[in-house]
Amino acid sequence: MSTREMAPRQVILIRHGQTAWNREQVFRGRMDLPLDETGRRQAEALRDALAAEAIARVVCSPLLRAVETTAPLAESLGLRIETDDAFTDLDFGQWQGMTVPAVRDRYPELFATWESAPHLLRFPRGETLDEATERAFSALQRLVATDESGALVVVAHRVINKVLLCRVLGLGTSAFWQIKQDTACINRLSLTAGRWVVECLNDICHLRHLDAATTDF
Repeated sequence: MSTREMAPRQVILIRHGQTAWNREQVFRGRMDLPLDETGRRQAEALRDALAAEAIARVVCSPLLRAVETTAPLAESLGLRIETDDAFTDLDFGQWQGMTVPAVRDRYPELFATWESAPHLLRFPRGETLDEATERAFSALQRLVATDESGALVVVAHRVINKVLLCRVLGLGTSAFWQIKQDTACINRLSLTAGRWVVECLNDICHLRHLDAATTDF
C-alpha cells in the first residue's frame, strides 16, 4: 500500500478538566487532586462531544484528575480505562503545592527561566521538559504502533500535552509557551507513514455552554 493509501492513525489528545488548584494557580505536578464541580461538568461535555466517534482505546495518566476526566467518556463507549505512568504530569519537585506568587518570591531566578527559557530549567528536585517529553512520546509511539482501526484517546496534563505537541510539530521544548492547552481541551493528531499532522489544537467548542472560563494553567 502506498503512503497515499495508508489510513492515518488518529489520536485524540485531551487535557484533564479543572481542579481547585488550576483555579487558584497552584503548581500541581504529581499531587493527586480530584476535579472540582466545573471539571466534572467539563468531563461530561467531553463525553458528549466524543461519544459518537469510533474510538478503540482510552488511555490516561494515573492521576485522579485525569481518570475522573476520562471516566464518563470511557463508560459511554463501553471501554476500559487504561492508565499509563508515562503520561503522569511533570514532576515540578519543590514547586508542587506552591502558588505562582510564592514560587516567584522564593525562586526568582528559576521562575524567570521558566517564563523565558523553560527548556533550560530543571525544577528543584524535579524533572526537565525534555525528560517529560521522552517518556510521554515513547509511550505515544508504542500505543500508535498497534493495529487498532479506531482512534486512540489519551487524557493527560497541560505540560505533557504541550511537550507532545512540540515534538510532533518538530519543535523543541523552547516552543513550550507558544502552545496553549486549556482545561478539558481536545487536540486531534494523525500519523501516516511516520509523519505526524496536528489537525486540531486546543479545541474548547464543546465547553461553550458551560458558565465557566477555561484556563491554560
